[in-house]
Amino acid sequence: MPMLSNKVAIVTGASSGIGRATAKLFAHQGASLVLSGRRRAALDELVAEIAAEGGKAVAIDGDVRDEAHNRVLVETATATFGGLDIAFNNAGTTGEMAPIEDLSTAGWLETIETNLTAAFFGARYQVPAMKARGSGSLIFTSSFVGHTAGMPNTSAYAAAKAGMIGLTKSLATELGPQGIRVNAILPGGTDTPMSFTNAPGAGPEVLAFVEGIHALKRMAKPEEIAQSVLYLASDASSFTTGTAMLVDGGVSINKT
Repeated sequence: MPMLSNKVAIVTGASSGIGRATAKLFAHQGASLVLSGRRRAALDELVAEIAAEGGKAVAIDGDVRDEAHNRVLVETATATFGGLDIAFNNAGTTGEMAPIEDLSTAGWLETIETNLTAAFFGARYQVPAMKARGSGSLIFTSSFVGHTAGMPNTSAYAAAKAGMIGLTKSLATELGPQGIRVNAILPGGTDTPMSFTNAPGAGPEVLAFVEGIHALKRMAKPEEIAQSVLYLASDASSFTTGTAMLVDGGVSINKT
């Protein structure tokens, strides 16, 4: 039997990268999906792919920094599929990267709002729907940056991602009695459009550096990260909550 049979899931940041790979895997495992992203054409393409493979998905384009968008995602899950069991709050940004004295206030706020405040908005509306079901799995995409490693010029990103881990742990204790599990994944370098290696002007030396800091000496594919998200979403992790789950190819422990 599929691991997510009869489950309903929200996936944000679904138009590319880890979100897209996770949405396809969730659909393959039987979940009905509400997909969020800013690029409507990419979302429509994903919905069509899922439908062609026999899955069910609807797309709502919007910005996760908009509280109303998060409310609509949950309302759509309930109205279209009858409820909500899983939420993968994955949308995020690396944001402005600069020494602290040069980091703009606007850049700081955009990064915090996209990565951390949006996670709060998501949970605010997702949790009541999960309580109505009597259980649920809430998952955030954090990072090893700001948790097991510090990297220069990433203060806003590191602060936001570290804050998500604090949010995860607090919500896990708050919601455990209601049967709702809350976890975060901490990916290592992953080959997505948001990766440092795909930034404008990034040459082969950037890729070589990023690969080299991992114990596995390579970057992840989005599909590999998606497998760990599936574990946290499914009953396979029924006694797992409050974790900051490293899926980082050993970057947190590598010294070679």
